[in-house]
Amino acid sequence: MGSLPDGTNGPHVFVSNLQAPELSDEDRHHLHRVLRLKPGDPFTIGDGINQWCPAIFGASIETTGEIVAVPPPSIPIIIGFVVPKGDRPSWIVQKLTELGVDEIHLLSSQRSVVKWNETKAEQQHQRLTRIAREAAMQSRQVRVPEIKPISEIKHAASEPGVSLAHRHGDRITLKQSTIYIGPEGGWDPSEVADRRTISLGPSVLRAETAAVAAASVLSLLREDLLDNHSP
Repeated sequence: MGSLPDGTNGPHVFVSNLQAPELSDEDRHHLHRVLRLKPGDPFTIGDGINQWCPAIFGASIETTGEIVAVPPPSIPIIIGFVVPKGDRPSWIVQKLTELGVDEIHLLSSQRSVVKWNETKAEQQHQRLTRIAREAAMQSRQVRVPEIKPISEIKHAASEPGVSLAHRHGDRITLKQSTIYIGPEGGWDPSEVADRRTISLGPSVLRAETAAVAAASVLSLLREDLLDNHSP
């Protein structure tokens, strides 16, 4: 999934330059005031793309080991969801990040309840990007997932490899590692027509449940941790 290996110590923070690391005021405050890090305490830093290294906390950041490059995943996991109302998008992005998803696509559909204008869409995209960064640090991920700006499903689903979550769809496999989750009212028939669909089980799931279920199964399959064979 691209998380830090066992044995690394302390919190994990992203910086813009691992060769000359500097903490933002917000990250420094969090480490010092919230997590109670003291000068000399160990932690890890990463670039949010594919590199990390151990360091010690202080007025300046001192690295204590080599920069480690983590190869990109052989199969990227991409989850998209039609944006639900309230603060649920924040929760979905947080949990998808913890599960090691590589990209998160924000979607709108014919049955969308949420309607963002251009300004609101940009504000929400920036906010969700910050939430993904914070969740990646908390869950000790090497990479911060890319958050794609909101797009209409008819355009987003035209990209190759996209499958739509649907109760009567096919069995989920890594061959379909890009899955889009519909709105609470379900996909409009015109959106499902002639498109590949993937089943997440017989139950009617809330959007956030479906997103986490899809990401969980794909992550476990990618790590070869899901055994579907009887003893």
